[in-house]
Formats: sequence, structure tokens, C-alpha cells
Amino acid sequence: LLLYPIANLLYRIRVEGRDSLPLEGGALLVSNHVSFIDAFLIAAASPRLVRFLMFRRYYDLPVLHHFFKAMGCVPISEADSPKTLLRSFDAAKDALRAGELVCIFAEGEITRHGQLLRFKKGFERIVEGLQVPVVPVHLDRVWGSIFSFEGGRVLLKGPRSIPYPVTVSFGKPLGADSKAFEVRQAILELGSDAFRHRLEERRALGPSFFQEARRHPLRCAMAESSGTRLGYGAMLVKALLLGKALDDGTENVGIFLPPSAGAALANWGLILMGRVPVNLNYTSSREVVEHCVKAAGIRKIVTSKLVLHKLGWEPLPEMVYIEEIARGIPKLNALWTGLMAFLLPGPLAERLLIPAARVPLERTATIIFTSGSTGMPKGVLLTHANLLSNIEALAQLYQIRPEDRMLGALPFFHSFGFTATLLFPPACGFGVVYHYNPLDAKGIGELIEKHAATFLLGTPTFLQAYLRRVEPRQLKSLRYVVVGAEKLREDLAKAFEEKFGLAPLEGYGCTELSPVAAANIHDVDRTGVRQRGTKAGTVGQPLPGVLMRVVHPDTGAVLAPGEPGLLLVKGPNVMKGYLGDPEKTASVLREGYYVTG
Repeated sequence: LLLYPIANLLYRIRVEGRDSLPLEGGALLVSNHVSFIDAFLIAAASPRLVRFLMFRRYYDLPVLHHFFKAMGCVPISEADSPKTLLRSFDAAKDALRAGELVCIFAEGEITRHGQLLRFKKGFERIVEGLQVPVVPVHLDRVWGSIFSFEGGRVLLKGPRSIPYPVTVSFGKPLGADSKAFEVRQAILELGSDAFRHRLEERRALGPSFFQEARRHPLRCAMAESSGTRLGYGAMLVKALLLGKALDDGTENVGIFLPPSAGAALANWGLILMGRVPVNLNYTSSREVVEHCVKAAGIRKIVTSKLVLHKLGWEPLPEMVYIEEIARGIPKLNALWTGLMAFLLPGPLAERLLIPAARVPLERTATIIFTSGSTGMPKGVLLTHANLLSNIEALAQLYQIRPEDRMLGALPFFHSFGFTATLLFPPACGFGVVYHYNPLDAKGIGELIEKHAATFLLGTPTFLQAYLRRVEPRQLKSLRYVVVGAEKLREDLAKAFEEKFGLAPLEGYGCTELSPVAAANIHDVDRTGVRQRGTKAGTVGQPLPGVLMRVVHPDTGAVLAPGEPGLLLVKGPNVMKGYLGDPEKTASVLREGYYVTG
């Protein structure tokens, strides 16, 4: 009675699968552990009283001890003697035999880095010999609340909103003989389904950026090696003006530019106009580019005379030059657009300036061409929901701060560059520094040092170049170095960490997954608690909201842990499909899973 109104005043609790809880009889609830109030949230979401197994150190707190005892909590700790542990297990067993609901947090401790920890097998001993169901429970969006360790602080941060939205999901009951791996997978699946509810409250990319820019107009948004530097206010105005100048009613517009402020403004300008930017691979042959232009129905390609000159290309008929378009925009338009964007109320400014950007999240946001291993490139259709889910997951995983800076040297025609260096920073309100050549180690080192960049993304090949030509002092501001696209060799990772004092984190993804599907994160070692976030030689854990399974390549049967097989990936980041190729789409999308091959 005390907790229910408090929990529902401070939190907006969405309950999924309440029918999965048996209305009578004993059942063991097994949940992930994200914050200090997880038990209160589960209790508030359950139609029945729940008894919790609780970390003994908290159970013994003065004053609160009497409250926890009255709630029927069962204290337990890894430090307990075998006899004390057995008594705790027996107390939980007795409660289950008496027909009560008992809940255990199988990780054994609250996550300090936001990812699901390894499950301990204590719950298997509790239900051993009992005919009671095991009900998986998942708590979503609790990471980030003031009671979680997000940002490394508990209680010492303000709530993002009141009431704070939380999803409590109850899964279908499993048998009492279920193993830790099976229950953990069931909880991950609940998390994948719950993640979609986050997107219901998100807006499309254009309005999200518009809102972020209005909120922080003076914060650094982007810079580049040429010396250009823009705050969010200036970036928004320039993107609006450029987008309006490029918008001729065509749905798909090509962009043939290296990573730069101009390329970013062109992409965001088109997104704000409700158009679909299609970044073309300027390292491909003319034949391949022409194939992509035809496949996507592109009638306009934004490029630069300087780029064409450096590549030695003759212009295509569809090409227009960004420098000429920018010069043709009257200065008075910038003043008028800025006044409307920042002085009018938000909803009115959006209706007047970006009416076409307010699209459903299922709409295609971009087309990324990928050749895979053979043949002409395939167009991968990525929606606003796909890209936003990846952005949301990355922001949770790497705990973004307003003062962060991304070093953006990856090309936008590559999905990693498009999502992580073009969309991610402006959508989350932090800065990005662009450089046209990721292999220019000297230039990269100087930019990181000059702008105090905190994120560096790339491939192991790029790291090899930085290892040879960058000084340790130039990278001292980095918080994260994340690599993908090829295997990170152990000797390279070790050499990089020895020289720069920061271990590179390997991840995995592909264009069809928007693109990141799994990643390592740094280990956490705080207040005497150490939790692993990375494991050398692996691509880490699935991102929040992403579910993976390994199946037999011929039969499709799900394999036991440790057995090699075919990797399938499910989640809101899975592509809409291939452009104009429903047959190929059907061959790789099976029951919501993407078949990675």
C-alpha cells in the first residue's frame, strides 16, 4: 500500500504480459537487475504480492530492515556461508510450496554498465524438485533513472522526466527444469519486444534534430578540418536553407561527397524536408554509381566541383554543385529562417519550417547500397525506426555526455558512418568533427587533440595507421575507440592499448542491421564492484533491444550454448528490406530475424 502510489506517481509503468503471471499457486519470477527500485516496480506491476530475494547488505540496513522483513524479503549474499545460503534457498522454496510468488534477480547484483550480466544458477537450485513455473521478467528504460548507475552516479542526477516511463514485461512461463541460458534468452527476447515501445514515444529524425537544436542553439554541433565550426543553431538554419534549395519534390536525392560539414548539412537538410538522402560511393566505378542512381530513381545528385576534380570524374547529368547552391541562397533568408526557428513556439515552428519531416517512423529514411560479397550493389531500405533504435541503443551503451565529441572520418555511404557519425551526434545533442580521409593518421591525431574528441570509430586497419603516426598525447581525450568491419587482432589491440592507454572495443554489425548489432564496452570497477563489459576476441553482447540466436544452418533448430552455427538477429534495427527485390528480402528475413549468413 505504501509503495504502490509512490511508484505510480514517480513512474509511468507500462505492464506487458500480465496474463503470464499465474493467478494462484507458486511461481518463481526471474528478472534482470537495473536499479535499486526494481523490486518496487515489479511489485507495482504484479496483481499479486511478491516476495523478493534481496542482497543481504541492503536487507540489514538500519530502519529499512524492519520494512524489508515485513515485506517477506529473503536475504542472500555470495559472501554467505554454505549453510546460510542453503537456509535462504530453503526459505524461498518454502514460499513457493506455500503458493507464493517469489522473485530473484539472477545476475546477483545491479548492472553498473547497463548491459545484462551473466546469470548465476542459484534460481535453478530453488526450483529443483518443485513443479512450479519460472516466469521471465524484463525491466526496460529503468537504466537512466536516478536509482540506476547510469553515468556512474546514483541519486546524484536529476530525473529526465516525471513521471518516468518504465516497461515491465512478464514472459510466458517456462518449466522448472529451465536452465540459466534459456531464461536469460527469454528475458533478452522480452527486452527486444519492449524496446519497440521506446520508439512509440520517439519522433522521426527531422523533428528530433529540430527539437535538439532549439534546446541547445549555442552548443557545438560540428566542425571539420577546414576550420568550419557550427553551433546547433547555425547548423539548423544552414540545413533548413540548403534542404529547401535542394528540394524539388523528388523522393530520393543522391549525395556524392566525403564526410564533411557540407555533406552533413546536405543530408540533414533533405531529412528536414522529408526527403530520402542516398549517399553514393565515390570510391566505386562510374558504372556502379550509375547503377545505384538508376535503381533508386535519383534525379538529382549533390556533389562538389573540388570532389569531382580530385576523383578525375566527368559530372553525371544529375549532378548539382553544393558550393553554387549555397552561394545562391540570399542572406536575408538565413535571418528570417533563424527568427522563425527559435522565436516561434516549437509546434508552430515545425509546422511552418519542416511540415514534411513529421513522418511515421516506418517511412524509409535512407537507402544504403551494399554489394556484399558479389554482384552489383543492393539497396538496403532503412527506416526512421531502424536508425533511431540503433541511436537509442548506442546512447545507452556508451552513456553519452553533452561535452562528448565524435571524430567523424567514416564515409556516409557506409552504414557505420551514416548512423554513428552523421545521425548519432546531432540526434543526441553532442558534437562531431569531420575529416575526409580516415587513413590520414597525422590529420586525425591533430583534430582529436585540437577538439578534445572523446569518440573514435574506425576499422582495425585505421588503428594500424594511427599506431604508427599518432602521438599518445594527441589521443588522451578519447573515452572510447570502437572498431568493426573486420576482425581486431589481439596483438594490434594490445599494442594500441599499451601506446595510448585505451583498449579498442570491437563490435559487429552489417548494413541490414542499421548497422550495429553487438559491441563490447569498458569494464566497470567502482566501489569495490567489478563487472566485465568486454571480452577479448569477441564482438561483445547484443545491443539493448537486439536479440540473437544461433541455429543449425540446414534445419534451423536452435543450438545449445557453445555450439557453432548460423547467426540470426532480431530487433527494431532490422532493415525494412532490399530496394525493389522482395524475393531477396524474403530469403534473409525469417519470422522477424535477419539471417546474417
